[in-house]
Amino acid sequence: MPRRLISTGSPFEKAAGYSRAVIDGDFAFVAGTTGYDYATMAMPADVTSQSRNCFKTIEAALKEGGFAMADIVRATYYITDHNDADAHLAVCGEILGDIRPGRHDPGRRGTLQARDEGRDRSDREATYRLTTPLTFPQPSCSPGDN
Repeated sequence: MPRRLISTGSPFEKAAGYSRAVIDGDFAFVAGTTGYDYATMAMPADVTSQSRNCFKTIEAALKEGGFAMADIVRATYYITDHNDADAHLAVCGEILGDIRPGRHDPGRRGTLQARDEGRDRSDREATYRLTTPLTFPQPSCSPGDN
């Protein structure tokens, strides 16, 4: 499958030099997704609406690329006010509760609060790719043996 660029049509994507999603083989990389409402062309004030809009934009980009929300394996959230964390995470749970991707949330309440108080000075995430085939032990009995 050739590399494909997915755009929402936002002029900022071109101006800032990024794509909403890049489809490359069996991978879809989605980025730069805010809570902007493309139906009303406005940014809602509340975090719940913004979070829902993020997922609508992500879902549309994935669908255009031939993927589904169930294909999400990792999610990163950035929250600017730790007081919004519970409302934001409620939307995440509603939408991703059955999918349960790996999550990195440097804006979660505990992290921001600890950072503000000077206790937490680092946060990290990593993506791993298996480069050698997995091998599993062969069963010691034949099918049908008890």
